[in-house]
Amino acid sequence: MIKVLVVDDEGWNRELIKTFGEWQSYGMEIVGEAEGGNEALRLAGTLEPDIVITDMRMPGTDGVMLMNALHREYPDIKIIVISGYDDFKYAQSALRNGAVDYLLKPVDPRELNAVLDKCRMELMEIRAEQERYTLDIDITWSLSNHKQLMKVHFNELNVDSVNSVLGNVTEELKLGGIQSPGMLRQAASEMLLLLKELLRGNGLEDAQLKTEIPNAVLATPESLECWLRELYGGSLEQLIGQRRFKNKLNLEDVRQYICGHYAEAVTLEGLSRVFFVSKEYLSKVFKLEYGINVTDFILQLRMDKAKQWLEGGNIPIKTVAELAGYEDVGYFYRVFKKHFGIAPGEMRKQSEGLKMSNAEG
Repeated sequence: MIKVLVVDDEGWNRELIKTFGEWQSYGMEIVGEAEGGNEALRLAGTLEPDIVITDMRMPGTDGVMLMNALHREYPDIKIIVISGYDDFKYAQSALRNGAVDYLLKPVDPRELNAVLDKCRMELMEIRAEQERYTLDIDITWSLSNHKQLMKVHFNELNVDSVNSVLGNVTEELKLGGIQSPGMLRQAASEMLLLLKELLRGNGLEDAQLKTEIPNAVLATPESLECWLRELYGGSLEQLIGQRRFKNKLNLEDVRQYICGHYAEAVTLEGLSRVFFVSKEYLSKVFKLEYGINVTDFILQLRMDKAKQWLEGGNIPIKTVAELAGYEDVGYFYRVFKKHFGIAPGEMRKQSEGLKMSNAEG
């Protein structure tokens, strides 16, 4: 609800404003009343109103002083000024200090409600902009695991698993209370960017991908899921069609695919699905061509990359493990030591020692 504070030293004027305003129609409620500027400032700090309706002539802190203070301390508050004096100086001062409008007593109900509606529209626009452009790190965090799974299932052309991930995204958004249009827009944008990344990674153009997010899609997490299913489903059909109608298996394509996706959960089964051949056939011809089986090729690639990162910089070992495709750091340590005969930390120390020796020499 939009919160309104009414300020006037005369009680009957406050009652007229309360009576004339179509508060419920505009999603507003009067949260407080004040007889003067000092009391109004105190209530503004505790009640946090969105709109202040104030008289100009009051004992003590008058309307001008109140507006100056509100403008300085609470610049987002919308101010509507009401005065019994048809004085241009008051109107000029009110508008200079950011008043939305200046109304004369006796208040015309139509004019009052027109100004209230104007305030409502401005506040709704501000809130929509804030929701649209304020990135919520919790949303990104909530989607992170699902996005990793999506990469694997999409690249393996697994339609059922892709839809399952989208269903899980919906449940995650609902459980996290991520259901406002602004929040859903961020989630939609992140999943859309992921799809563009997946298309480009698979050598497909993304020019025909819908980049505008319809407002109807942002109504509920379920409506967002339906839209994403359509986008991801259509893109998968395009990719499946491209792969299926290739004349024969190109082993260089397989090798390049592994080199581009080694940090993901690449498996022989997944590769066979991607290239529309049996696991047995792919394993056999790959080893004949490169002298190493698929699983060992993936392991060798990961270990070589990990060794480069360990020797080449100060990247934390945990990050190196993740970059090489290992979420479990303990498992990465065991695989690395088995492959090279020393632990990752020892290899880094040896590399640093060698660099120091070369520098001294």
